[in-house]
Amino acid sequence: GMSLGTSMEKYVSIFGEAYVASVSAGEEAGVLEEILSKLATNLENENEFQGKVKGAMIYPTIVIVGMLVVMVIMMIFVIPKLTSLYADFGTAKMPAITQGLMTVSNWMAKLWFLFPILFLLPTIILKIGAKNPVFNLKKDKFFLRLPIAGKLSQMTILASTCRTLSMLLTAGIPLVEALRIVGTVSGNEVYKKAYGDIAQKVQKGFGISVSFENTNVFPVIVTQMVATGEATGKLDEVLLKVASYFSVEAEQAVAALTAAIEPLIMIVLGIGVGFLVVAVVMPIYNLTSSF
Repeated sequence: GMSLGTSMEKYVSIFGEAYVASVSAGEEAGVLEEILSKLATNLENENEFQGKVKGAMIYPTIVIVGMLVVMVIMMIFVIPKLTSLYADFGTAKMPAITQGLMTVSNWMAKLWFLFPILFLLPTIILKIGAKNPVFNLKKDKFFLRLPIAGKLSQMTILASTCRTLSMLLTAGIPLVEALRIVGTVSGNEVYKKAYGDIAQKVQKGFGISVSFENTNVFPVIVTQMVATGEATGKLDEVLLKVASYFSVEAEQAVAALTAAIEPLIMIVLGIGVGFLVVAVVMPIYNLTSSF
């Protein structure tokens, strides 16, 4: 005999606070069917957007990780075997490039146990720091300031939060509560704090657009569009347009980034392979030339 919203509240970790609140509001207003349809559309759009962004980054990530793995294997296992082969040449007869490669390889072979630690250390630090709100805030501020990744992250967050806020307002959730919920589900401490501050200011009687502008974390286009929505009384529709705008911007940014990374990877890979070939083959060439 429990309502759907009340039942979903017991599984808020699965459904998410925004969806639970929307269903509860839809039940109270008698428009549950309409709200569920909008939730389904929102979820479909969100999954499609996230899928495009993540999918575009898979290939460059795999190539970069593969390059690093091959490099480490070469330096730790292959080059040391060649070192014994070159031992009879004498360091004086070996080119400087080969001597340098062998020195680095010997160092990496002796300290190989540090590589798993260095690989896992960032994950451990982030996992421990996740329990500290101050650490999370500084971490998110740092990532948002990164030249390319930070801009992409901001566009992704804005697309997601504006779409969610539009959905909540359409469902009839009061603006202050909707802002608080959006901040909670934003996944970023900077924007969580920003939406929380906006909610407090709106509750005190400040204008919505002014409250957005005073946070200093939203682009001008967002504050201008929010001002338009506030003036026309169609904030939910305007926010949906903002979400669509940033979704397209993020997709285009990812496509451009991928297009730029691929040739750069090929160049770096070519330089690396050329360096290894020269360093490995040159001593053999010098030896055969001396006969």
